[in-house]
Amino acid sequence: MSWLIFALLSAVFAAMTAILAKIGIKGVDSNLATAIRTVIILLFAWGIVMVQGTWRQLGSISQFSLLFLILSGLATGFSWLFYFRALQIGNASQVAPVDKLSLAITVVLAMIILHEKMNISQIIGVVLMLAGTFLIAFGK
Repeated sequence: MSWLIFALLSAVFAAMTAILAKIGIKGVDSNLATAIRTVIILLFAWGIVMVQGTWRQLGSISQFSLLFLILSGLATGFSWLFYFRALQIGNASQVAPVDKLSLAITVVLAMIILHEKMNISQIIGVVLMLAGTFLIAFGK
């Protein structure tokens, strides 16, 4: 059940990200805002790794894992660039739900790429996520 606590904390901080970014991005180029945010995240993450001492594991990471961590980092970078631009020109209450379509997309990709099984309740959940996103973002 500890995964659920971390997932809920992630959701809370992701929600705070949208609100704080929308406030902070006024009058700032979205790419510059992303770069500033990235530096803070970089310092924060490496600070944790240094304090924990897990930086010592760097040499034991396989090339395969490193490749996919790099690709994941690139995907994150693109996501943040597009997210900040969307926040700059749109309403946070509309941008955030559309961004969270990543939930439904992740479930489908996990099924296709990782061969994770989906049951009927998960399929219904994905459909409801899609419907909820469109109702929140585009419903008037």
